[in-house]
Amino acid sequence: MRALTAALALALATAVPALAQDEETPLPHPGWSFDGVFGTFDRAALQRGFQIYSEVCSNCHSMNLLHYRDLAALGYDDDQIKAIAAQKQVNDLDDQGNVVQRPARPADAFVNPYPNEKAARAAHNGALPPDLSVIIKARVGGADYCYGILTGFQPAPADFHLQDGMNYNTMFPGHQIAMPQPIADNSVTFADGTPATLPQEAHDVCTFLTWASEPTMEERKETGAKVMLFLLVMTGVLYGAKRKIWSDLHQAHA
Repeated sequence: MRALTAALALALATAVPALAQDEETPLPHPGWSFDGVFGTFDRAALQRGFQIYSEVCSNCHSMNLLHYRDLAALGYDDDQIKAIAAQKQVNDLDDQGNVVQRPARPADAFVNPYPNEKAARAAHNGALPPDLSVIIKARVGGADYCYGILTGFQPAPADFHLQDGMNYNTMFPGHQIAMPQPIADNSVTFADGTPATLPQEAHDVCTFLTWASEPTMEERKETGAKVMLFLLVMTGVLYGAKRKIWSDLHQAHA
């Protein structure tokens, strides 16, 4: 019993600083096109976000659940998707069963930057870069939290003890994160000419990652709206039927 009481006391003691930290660093909310019941994905932002992932994030992070053909939802046509996929090399087997490399095809999954987990950890001092396929769903705060991480890198305060190999981030719990700052102003040159400021880049890549985490969001919202409309109509119909039935019964007893 004493051991249980001590464990609970320790848990409460460690929870208080965490809550205080959350109060000190509220989640930013830059505004998202997909917010709300009728929100949708901004296709231009999706394509810019995919460009950031391709040119920056994909050097360390995989997206194993996505295939190149899925990019059609971002507004790319078949020829563009084939060209995007062909920039990557994947392992395949020839007619003799030998392993060969070939350009990726639309049906292939996004190419992993590392051949296996050990190679990924070896390249990052033991840290494993998380797969980004559903990262928005996997983090409390979703897109707001990821946006805060990407825009939260700053020099550590003079009185803050930053461990070796760590980076200071205002949003990350404890403010020490192994990942170095991945994007900054002009990390990419957007194909559509949009100024590549850090807030813009973070906003666009988080929009892309949100789509990747829930690619059927728009269909779900559309279905939900249709269901609600159907229920409203049916409520009116059933109410009218109820009034008609009870009106006939009252007349019959009159």
